[in-house]
Amino acid sequence: MTATDVVCLGESMVTFLPSRPGRLADVPSFARAIGGAESNVACALAAAGHRTRWVSRVGADGFGDHLVEAVAAYGVDTAAVRRDPTRPTGIYFRTATDRANGAHEVVYYRAGSAASAMSPETVPYEDLAPARVLHLSGITAALSAGCLALMRALTARRPGRPLLSFDVNHRPGLWRGADPSVLLDLARGADLVFVGEDEAEAAWSLRGAAAIRAALPEPCVLVVKQGGRGATAFSRCAGVEPGAPPPDPRAPRREAAAHRGCGSVSPHGETSPPAQGARPRQGDTVTFVPAPRVDVVAPVGAGDAFAAGFLSATLRGRTLKHRLRHGHLHAAAALTVPGDLGTPPATAHADRLAGLDDDAWERLHLGPGWTRTGEDQEVRTP
Repeated sequence: MTATDVVCLGESMVTFLPSRPGRLADVPSFARAIGGAESNVACALAAAGHRTRWVSRVGADGFGDHLVEAVAAYGVDTAAVRRDPTRPTGIYFRTATDRANGAHEVVYYRAGSAASAMSPETVPYEDLAPARVLHLSGITAALSAGCLALMRALTARRPGRPLLSFDVNHRPGLWRGADPSVLLDLARGADLVFVGEDEAEAAWSLRGAAAIRAALPEPCVLVVKQGGRGATAFSRCAGVEPGAPPPDPRAPRREAAAHRGCGSVSPHGETSPPAQGARPRQGDTVTFVPAPRVDVVAPVGAGDAFAAGFLSATLRGRTLKHRLRHGHLHAAAALTVPGDLGTPPATAHADRLAGLDDDAWERLHLGPGWTRTGEDQEVRTP
């Protein structure tokens, strides 16, 4: 079998977007869309030209039909999406305001959904293989005991597994009455981890990138997203490359010893000063890349798009600095559209922007429509 570039496993739901700002009680109508962290990543990567597969369960209902058709329309392989005749497809409604805004409302109708029945028994291993990368998120772990068992099984280190990418994706509403520290345990089993500074503080009471890395020494690459400021990547391996053997769980100690005296030179030869407040662990390279200025239309889907951009550049063997820049560019594509999924920039366009010198990158200003290939007037560098 030909290996898929990235397999993404997780629940997707039909999303109802408000026709105007305001309380849910006051919104007169909604537009139908799709939403789901893992399928968002699969769709963005497929739109960027990668071979992707989405693995999940949906109900044998109209919403399930819509989800599968909409995700497949992006070029994602949906053959491994199972239909559940007894459980419904999840749906949710949200307001138009920022998630960070106290007035933001999200109402989920996902309890007992088809995806919540995922478990080691209901997700055959052949649905996940062969793949260069397996991408998961912490949302799945909160859906049910079976989903958590599945996540524990998939994040266990074993010979022959694909590179494991894990986006923490802490959603406080899903963890009411439960302990989100389990997300830290799952992240420790991954090779590549994405986490926001804000969610690490909310879930684990960890403040700052250095504290997060101290609590998560195991992943070869840890990407700490810092909102509009940018993102910091900690790397301790000679490269996290899809298809390479999985890291040995004892590697942090051994790699640190091997890198003593090497300073902060990355596997690609670039020297990166630590981000403010981020002290490198022994053997770590610390790379900080500021985010470009973005005219935000809707602040949803940016984290998933960032992961897709970073993974896309990883699949193409780009440097860590360029992986972070591609993450920012894909996030900007999501931030400049109303829904969760933006049109990613064409690869050549993204590569050109990611290759700007540092001064030009810091002057980059992206607005709605900027991903239209070749329309550089949408990219303002005053």
